[in-house]
Amino acid sequence: MMTQRIPRTGGDYVWLSRTFGGFWGSTLAFMGPALETMAYLALISLGAIFAIGSVGLSLGYQSCLITSCLGLALPGNIQGADLFSQFALASIVFAAIIAVNIWRPKYGYRLVTVLSVVGILSMVTAILTLLAAGRQGVVSYMDFLNSIGSKTTYAQVAASYSGPEFDFSATISMLPFFAIFVYPWVFAGPAVASELKGGHRTLKWNVPIAAFIVFLLVTGSFATMYYVGGFGFITAALANPTLVFDYSFNFWTLAMGVSNNVGLAWFIGIGWIFWNFAILAYGIILVSRYLFAQAFDRFLPSTLAYVSPSWGSPVVAHLIDLVVTIFLIGAASFLYGTLVSLYGSVIASMIYFASIGAAGAVYGARKEKGSSKWLLIVSGTLTALVFAYLFYQFLASPAVWGGNPFAYTYVAASFIVGAVLYLVSKSYNKSRGIDVTLAYKQIPPE
Repeated sequence: MMTQRIPRTGGDYVWLSRTFGGFWGSTLAFMGPALETMAYLALISLGAIFAIGSVGLSLGYQSCLITSCLGLALPGNIQGADLFSQFALASIVFAAIIAVNIWRPKYGYRLVTVLSVVGILSMVTAILTLLAAGRQGVVSYMDFLNSIGSKTTYAQVAASYSGPEFDFSATISMLPFFAIFVYPWVFAGPAVASELKGGHRTLKWNVPIAAFIVFLLVTGSFATMYYVGGFGFITAALANPTLVFDYSFNFWTLAMGVSNNVGLAWFIGIGWIFWNFAILAYGIILVSRYLFAQAFDRFLPSTLAYVSPSWGSPVVAHLIDLVVTIFLIGAASFLYGTLVSLYGSVIASMIYFASIGAAGAVYGARKEKGSSKWLLIVSGTLTALVFAYLFYQFLASPAVWGGNPFAYTYVAASFIVGAVLYLVSKSYNKSRGIDVTLAYKQIPPE
């Protein structure tokens, strides 16, 4: 509803800042979708390289590109990881996608489409492959791994789990895994609302369709893996160091392993890699639009709102994203034990999304009438409460979700920097006879 009412670049930032004022809107957006997303993309860039190494190992290759597959697959805090190759390849991939978006923005959108479509097809293929293989297929795959050195069988792994089959509190405690790291990130429509094709129809259905597709694919994938492999086996296997670190055991590699078809395994593996690339491709677009919108409001230097007349892209915003993210990729690569904790900075986005819900509720109360008013008030309030709960649960289990002093310091520092930037911008522009607070009293033009 809010995307239809304010279809602007950085749309949710726009209605947040127009509802709660420039200070809170700008500072929260700078902390959340700007700096936090850059940290997230840095780690996803490395995740793409881990996926390449894991796919290579699953297909039986020892060498991947310029180094060993194992060296690419292992996290940086595990002995044997090739840190330099991980950093170099992750940086090259990220820079290449940035270059595409600078050169031709429409190709950036097409890249997201192609990568996502291949990812969806491969995920559906993986689900069907697991269902076709059944429990016996999983047993056979484990027998194969045992024959090449895993020294463990299906029965041994399944027997090692002694916990309950179902526990309600444990199930609820897993909610952040989906609600923090998956579902919120499909709602990119508001950030690029002015660029979406299809007019009102697209603005109306973008978010619901994205949510529904992700719900089916992600939930369906986990459900299939647990149904086919058995709850005890899958739970134990995902916590087995030998299977996880030596054979990259997860949904994708399990589907590849039970396929018994090289071509099918290749397609599933490529889909896993492409999903990581798709997240980068969409995230790069997202960050640049938020930086552009904030620069347009003069919260950030107006240079970031520069759009190349030749290429039609926010060049400076993309370059800022490139420099900061590659720095974070390098830091995460060589200081993995510390910098991987940047995943904990996702708490900044939970604060931002809660604020977005509250802004929707306030907007409805102020601007709407009849059923639309109450729909926005109720749904906005529920959104704020859900993310407030996730924020609490995240803090309550920091060891599970990556929360730690380093991550919290990153979030706090980004908020403080954002607040200082707003005050400096307000003071600087006031000295030039410009009241920047007026920008937050109207919807920006496109």
